[in-house]
Amino acid sequence: MNELTKLLKTEIKKQFRSVRQFSMYIGVPQSTIITALQKGVGGTSFETVMHMCEVLNIKPVPGDNPVFLDGEKRELLDRYARLDDAGKKAVRALAAVEYLRVTDEEAYAEFSRKLASVDDVPVTED
Repeated sequence: MNELTKLLKTEIKKQFRSVRQFSMYIGVPQSTIITALQKGVGGTSFETVMHMCEVLNIKPVPGDNPVFLDGEKRELLDRYARLDDAGKKAVRALAAVEYLRVTDEEAYAEFSRKLASVDDVPVTED
């Protein structure tokens, strides 16, 4: 199941509690929505998928790997945009470590070993 289908399922449950309520609200047959959520939105008309996204306030971001912004991701981006340069650098560093953790277990394990072996970490007091 692709990211958009998962996101649609999550947002429908969160915002409408049931597919039936969502279906009635947007005027799309419940069977169409159920099929899209079970089999993925790839077989659903583009107009229907975009309408579902619009109602659920999901914004697609174009690119090679499309990203769909829900409220949580938009909030994260908004907070990131408000950080100063040092804060943005810290967020990028943490994101790089977390990405390494989920994509390359061996490299992450090596990074963790090196980090654990550091004895004298300078600590500054504000």
